[in-house]
Amino acid sequence: MKASELRQRSGEELNQELLELRREQFNLRMQKAVGQFARSDRFAAVRKEIARIKTIMNERKTARDAS
Repeated sequence: MKASELRQRSGEELNQELLELRREQFNLRMQKAVGQFARSDRFAAVRKEIARIKTIMNERKTARDAS
């Protein structure tokens, strides 16, 4: 998902998306440990999505604190 699409979401929606991505990241790590790993490219994609969401949340917090 693009950052512009994420910026249009509410804080609660971002928190929910972050929670889902962290669960997916955990599941991918477990699959890798067990040896049932199928898509290695998904690791990087999930990590980048988490970073995008956290960046947007931090931008909002900084803007709110500056006001």
